[in-house]
Amino acid sequence: MIKERVGIVLSDKMDKTRVVRVERTVRHPRYRKTMRIRKKFYVHDEGNISKLGQSVKIQEVRPLSRLKRWKLVEVISK
Repeated sequence: MIKERVGIVLSDKMDKTRVVRVERTVRHPRYRKTMRIRKKFYVHDEGNISKLGQSVKIQEVRPLSRLKRWKLVEVISK
């Protein structure tokens, strides 16, 4: 099963690499409070098509470098 996430591009300063923030909600196991968990992923963007602030869909792939384990599937909003 291939993992896919939707997030927002935080940085587009690197060549063919984007930093994407993915946000999800989780309930605390003991206190039952709903928390927002944010995580940053380094994403491979071969054509440099995504820009800062855009919403994108990413997909898990084999390790491409020391930090990159995700690739860009599509740009959702421009």
